[in-house]
Amino acid sequence: MRQIFARTSNVTRFCGAMERLQERDAALPGMALVFGEPGLGKTRTALWWAVLNNGVFIRTKKLMSGRWLLEEIVAELGEAPAYRTSDLFRQIVEQLLSRPRTLIVDEVDYLCYDARVLETLRDIHDVTGTSMVFLGMDGADRKLNRYRHLYDRFIEIIRFQPLTRDDVADVAGQLCEVRLTGDAIDFIYGDAGRFRQVLKWFYKAEVIARVNNLEEISAADLGRK
Repeated sequence: MRQIFARTSNVTRFCGAMERLQERDAALPGMALVFGEPGLGKTRTALWWAVLNNGVFIRTKKLMSGRWLLEEIVAELGEAPAYRTSDLFRQIVEQLLSRPRTLIVDEVDYLCYDARVLETLRDIHDVTGTSMVFLGMDGADRKLNRYRHLYDRFIEIIRFQPLTRDDVADVAGQLCEVRLTGDAIDFIYGDAGRFRQVLKWFYKAEVIARVNNLEEISAADLGRK
């Protein structure tokens, strides 16, 4: 499989939202929420965008406290975390004011039951004006909606959707190293709507083509045991 980043309709929508976020009027808040079921490519897309645009990507953990989160952000900003929580906050603010960067927080669901942590992130946004993106699972919008002061700052809300048939065909052309017939695309689309599952089918198609010396793979080939 080709080692490149494949663009889907979800990726296109994400990039459009990020562009609007970066170009927003200074009077507008700069927060976005991206959510959806697992396996649709949210994290992969956000990481790809962060690398290209010098973003700061933070993946939260189940047991993460507010202090732990601040330490992670400081470290990703390139500084040694201070001891006191107040100094950690100051480090983040100073870094983002001197060198603005978009902050992306993955697995935000882990933070949805700790108002103090969420409000601290909101404080960082309000003080620095930095763009901030939350990535969450399906239902994250409902969980975060309980915090109205935070939720009102989301000027972009994107729900990642299962791949369309066109997405599967486009991604096959970008990634799969063997040609897939139309009925093979239909077969994969009917079985898998998530990016991870689609990649597994591409891998299987390449293996079948290599073992059987085939130049293209059909739906019948994919059904081989």
